[in-house]
Amino acid sequence: MNVEIKRIESLKELKAFIRFPYSIYKGDPYWVPPLDIDDLTTLRKDKNPAFEYCEAEYWMAFKDGAAVGRIAGIINRRVIEKWGKKYARFGWIDFIEDFEVASALVKTVEQWAKAKDLEGICGPLGFTDLDREGMLIEGFDQLATYATNYSRPYYPQYLERLGYAKDIDWLEFRVKTPDAIPEKVLRVQELIAKRTGVRLYEWTNKKDLVAKYGHQLFELIDEAYSGLYGTCPLTEGQMNFYIKNYLGFVDPRFTKVIVDEKEKLIGFGISMPSLSRAAQKAGGKLLPFGWLHFLLALRHPEVIDMYLIAIQSEYRERGVIAIIMNALNKSAIEAGVKYSETNLELETNVKIHSLWKTYERTQHKRRRAFIKNF
Repeated sequence: MNVEIKRIESLKELKAFIRFPYSIYKGDPYWVPPLDIDDLTTLRKDKNPAFEYCEAEYWMAFKDGAAVGRIAGIINRRVIEKWGKKYARFGWIDFIEDFEVASALVKTVEQWAKAKDLEGICGPLGFTDLDREGMLIEGFDQLATYATNYSRPYYPQYLERLGYAKDIDWLEFRVKTPDAIPEKVLRVQELIAKRTGVRLYEWTNKKDLVAKYGHQLFELIDEAYSGLYGTCPLTEGQMNFYIKNYLGFVDPRFTKVIVDEKEKLIGFGISMPSLSRAAQKAGGKLLPFGWLHFLLALRHPEVIDMYLIAIQSEYRERGVIAIIMNALNKSAIEAGVKYSETNLELETNVKIHSLWKTYERTQHKRRRAFIKNF
């Protein structure tokens, strides 16, 4: 075997690790690169508060002197404690179409996990479920969203050859924006609001929204998502991190907040104009002109991406979700949005799938988390 595996040790090497996928996907019409600064912040131990309870190592593969692959190994101690399974995670996995390269990378992270006295490994996963996760297994001819991974068909094929099996899948839907909201639906919404005492919180100032509901929002995520695959509670440091790095970019047209009579947050839905084409044009860089592509994408979207939605447990069976969906549809119609991308939904999350049953929609992508026991 002439594949050399090198552990990432310096900032320069980490930057090369982050940029590696360009050697595989540059010019690919479906791959959407993350911003370098986002990956750098996530992967640096002095930047990402997940390292309060996680540990990680990164490796790159070289063949005949050229970079040919990468992989990250992650141990999330909180996930192990919560779910009672001593598994490591792998993520940030990319490699050329060469089984020898894939094997060398995967076996490296497996050996690392075994040395940590773990019982198996699963992935692709990040530090938390708010990172990119899952490996594409259907929809290779579909444009990725900004929040998702992309991969070639040989990726999952190689993992299966290496002894990996399905752990769970995520589905993604393309949902057509309705032409109008029926009067009957609006009347039902009014009845739900009167019966529950909830209302939409109207906002335009991002700083005010963050100051009033930033922490409540992530506390609600913890509560609403607690039973979902691979989740664990966020620390105070992580909540502050996500508030600072992401909530400042939300769009009042497509981010809907529901409060009760005391103005306590009881539900929200965060969507954003699609940044996929902008990210492709920016090539991972905001400077010198990458920011302009993002700005233009935010102004006049034809597509929106649905990122997060959560309802407080006592309101989930009371129809409150309809208020969020109707408000989002109204804004999408007014903005000329043609359709929405749902991002990842666990195949077992039938309640969230049922949201789209009355819409014209297509289930066009599927991602998988793989698992291997030692």
